[in-house]
Amino acid sequence: MDSTRRFHFCSSDGFKLTSVMTQWSFSLTAAFGFLVSLTKSSCTQDRALQFLISFNKKPEECKEMNPMKVCSVRLNDGHLMPMLGLGTSAPSKVPKSKVEEAVKTAIDVGYRHIDSAYLYQNEEEIGRAIWKKIADGTVKREDIFYTTKVWGTFFRPELVRTSLDTSLRKLGLSYVNLYLIHFPVALKPGEEFIPKDKDGEVIFDTVDLCATWEAMEKCKDLGLTKSIGVSNFNRRHLERILNKPGLKYKPVCNQVECHPYLNQRKLLEFCKSKDIILTAYAALGTDFRKEWVNKNCPVLLKDPVLNAIAAKHGRTPAQVALRFQLQRGLVALVKSFNEKRIWENYQVFDFQLTPEDMESLDGLNKNIRYFPDEFVNHPDYPFFDEN
Repeated sequence: MDSTRRFHFCSSDGFKLTSVMTQWSFSLTAAFGFLVSLTKSSCTQDRALQFLISFNKKPEECKEMNPMKVCSVRLNDGHLMPMLGLGTSAPSKVPKSKVEEAVKTAIDVGYRHIDSAYLYQNEEEIGRAIWKKIADGTVKREDIFYTTKVWGTFFRPELVRTSLDTSLRKLGLSYVNLYLIHFPVALKPGEEFIPKDKDGEVIFDTVDLCATWEAMEKCKDLGLTKSIGVSNFNRRHLERILNKPGLKYKPVCNQVECHPYLNQRKLLEFCKSKDIILTAYAALGTDFRKEWVNKNCPVLLKDPVLNAIAAKHGRTPAQVALRFQLQRGLVALVKSFNEKRIWENYQVFDFQLTPEDMESLDGLNKNIRYFPDEFVNHPDYPFFDEN
């Protein structure tokens, strides 16, 4: 197994620093700290050159790279994915205009990774926000990493591109950076997101996930998406794709619920072994205003251990929860519609958690899921593995 992964870091003036790190033998936290010290220096560029030379890297290798203000991980297909992203799923009571404002604020703050989905029904607003920030010169299209997802009602191979085309039209984009299978359950095609019969039972569809994946591969070949991946997959689902005869592209990532109360240790180890990035949604727990959320779960950000570590570092519990995921090598998604918290959540690249902090946070795992498994009548139930 190749345990070397390439991480890329940018200073605030857009000069990119590159290092190659062996995951198991090199201190990721030390690398973060060193690179952060460079970005704060008044002679960033000169010191960056020295750093590159020390790693036998030629400075000209970095000249043509697109500027991003956060660190990125290289996916198994060669593309870069920023390790901190803005999530945009929102309770139905939140006006869509709030999403648009949040995306504009996030881009101003420095976020370059925006995560959404067909299911969220907010891509018109997100597209407007992105284009406004392109128009005012804040970013170029190539600076933004945008993710969307295909919902279960579009899993039939002939519908997979239809879903993506719909998202692209709403966004006003010619391509997305990442297209995911949202959940490993095929549903009856139609206008309803969760189609149900007269007795209130969910109506599933019989579609082979491998056939859906082949249609995803075609979308990548057509240039409609740069990368393809999955979401809410367990090890069994991943192996079904990875072992598919004639597999052309393996998933670049698996986006799952992940936070200190659900650290996904086993799934993370498996994904690392297959060079698949694990992306954490609900990294701060969840918004209990969402209709589908388990209201009986404890509030993560009130956890005393998390708060004690935050106080020690002079940070918010949210910043510590996010930093925990970054130091584990995950991509983390964080959602807020509050300007102050959007800014606060981005301030996670200028401090380090100690090995003792990491061990304490890892020990908080309780296998608590804020997002319940709704498809209990599906033949593949249960969908989620225990740690």
